[in-house]
Amino acid sequence: MHLLYEEDGELKAASVLERSPASFQVETPHGRRAKVKASSVLLSFERPAAGEMLAGAQAFAAGLDADFLWQCSSAREFGFEELAREYVGREPTPVEAAGVLMKLHAAPMYFYRRGKGRFQPAPEATLKLALAAAEKKRRVQAQVEDWAARLAKGDCPAEVAALKDELLYEPDRNKPETRALEQACAKSGLSAARLFERCGLLADSHDYHLKRFLREFFPRGSAFPSHEVPATAADLPLAQVAAFSLDDVGTTEIDDAFSVQKVKEGWRLGIHIAAPALGFAPGSALDAIARERLSTAYMPGRKFTMLPEDVIARFSLDHGGELPAVSLYVDFDDAFAVRARHTYIERVPIVANLRHAQYDVLNEAFEKGETRGLAHEAELQALWRAALALEARRGRPSAGAAFTEYTFHVEGERVRIVPRKRGAPLDKLVAEMMILANSAWGDLLAERDVAAIYRVQSTGKVRFSVHAEAHEALGVASYAWMSSPLRRYVDLINQWQLVAAVGGRKPPFTRTSDALLSALRAFEVTATRYDEHQRAMETYWSLRWLLQEEVSTLEAVVLRENVVRIEGVPLVTRVSSLPALEPGARVRLEVGGIDLIERSLAAVYRETVQ
Repeated sequence: MHLLYEEDGELKAASVLERSPASFQVETPHGRRAKVKASSVLLSFERPAAGEMLAGAQAFAAGLDADFLWQCSSAREFGFEELAREYVGREPTPVEAAGVLMKLHAAPMYFYRRGKGRFQPAPEATLKLALAAAEKKRRVQAQVEDWAARLAKGDCPAEVAALKDELLYEPDRNKPETRALEQACAKSGLSAARLFERCGLLADSHDYHLKRFLREFFPRGSAFPSHEVPATAADLPLAQVAAFSLDDVGTTEIDDAFSVQKVKEGWRLGIHIAAPALGFAPGSALDAIARERLSTAYMPGRKFTMLPEDVIARFSLDHGGELPAVSLYVDFDDAFAVRARHTYIERVPIVANLRHAQYDVLNEAFEKGETRGLAHEAELQALWRAALALEARRGRPSAGAAFTEYTFHVEGERVRIVPRKRGAPLDKLVAEMMILANSAWGDLLAERDVAAIYRVQSTGKVRFSVHAEAHEALGVASYAWMSSPLRRYVDLINQWQLVAAVGGRKPPFTRTSDALLSALRAFEVTATRYDEHQRAMETYWSLRWLLQEEVSTLEAVVLRENVVRIEGVPLVTRVSSLPALEPGARVRLEVGGIDLIERSLAAVYRETVQ
């Protein structure tokens, strides 16, 4: 005896080897033995053989018309053998009965399953809707296949071209245009960006990468909403200092400035931080703008500021103004040991905005004990001497001397990349003054039990916390970002807390404040993504520079296995042809190809440099 049964939604046939009250031991046409529950059996028969019957039933089902079967059936529930009998006009053979069953199984729009071998015809209205939907799906699929074929040949349909940016950055797989692009990519072996480039719709590689950033962070556009520019606090006391800043040429958000006074007991150094916290409060419209952006985003050739330009201009420590600031004055003896610290909220006269492009000559001069005759050179030297003393007392370097940073200057289509060794005197003095301010003010808030957002490092891991904890890498008991309130939302929050604490007022945030904790979490995520985009665009402009300078050979340092760091630009790449070399080995490479869309460099190993 043979059986037709259902297993995992599939109809199967097999020959019976052994029978028990509740099950059968069977052998399939392929020789596999299995156990079949009696409740799963739909039909038993003696002839033909199981495999032959299954093949015959499939052929019979192929000749049946589901619509005709639906018309033959009544509205009531029925068994498949009953419909097969009515269809053939006699007792159906096993092949005919199984063929009708297969057709019913394959037509769920026409027939609803109602149990073991039983079905019910779909209502006419429901069937019409289902058939219309199936026809629409068929037409859409035909359209998708047509679009995919055209795309693969480099001809982009207008419907797909209209959704280019969405398809590149946020594709919706429910849309036929997305499915067409995916099919075309699979067929051509090209990425979506490469396919659009072939179609002539992606002429500017920089625009392609920039739009990815803009779509992620500024889907409604990067312009600021309308806002009021707050007034500065004119009634603050005026500091009796002449402060100056030191920044790169392109810096417009001047957060910090310095002052140096020689006093009888030694030195009084002032660290003056711009004070937007005095101009607008938590919960204000400007706070909402800053909270949404969380940080200024930098990339070569452009930046997207956290605060509107007119607000920055009002509070930036620009030359010629008497501007509101939170000032930390640190008294040193002549050996630059710290004697006292004082914090004031005041107006600070800014007498100069110094730029690295002019003042970096002092790096070598300070190290050699020479002078260059520049304005404020003596003050900068005093700050550097203080920085050396502070660094020595912390027992930690403020910056790795062996690490090279790169500054990108993009002008139109050309790029200039300027390397700078970290740990140079001017970089060290700025870094140490910021560590001093951030740690001193972090200690102040901790002593007064005022909530703040701290950077904490322990066991090699860096994290944010609302509790004052040590930053082991810097060698300080606490470290709260406060030195860049025009550029980082965390610093702005901390400045609101600091201003309240110094003024003897209740701070706006507690450690359990939702506004404080949500800002901490959001800033951490957003800042990480900003950094990723910045590094990606630095890679892009490094590749542009290689093309611009027509570089054909490169020198690089092996980092690990087949990964190297290119010298002269901030670029790390894999070199598959690299032999087994120790990390730190220097090699010479030949440029094999540069892909600006994929931001990749193909390089070939040529020799090890001794």
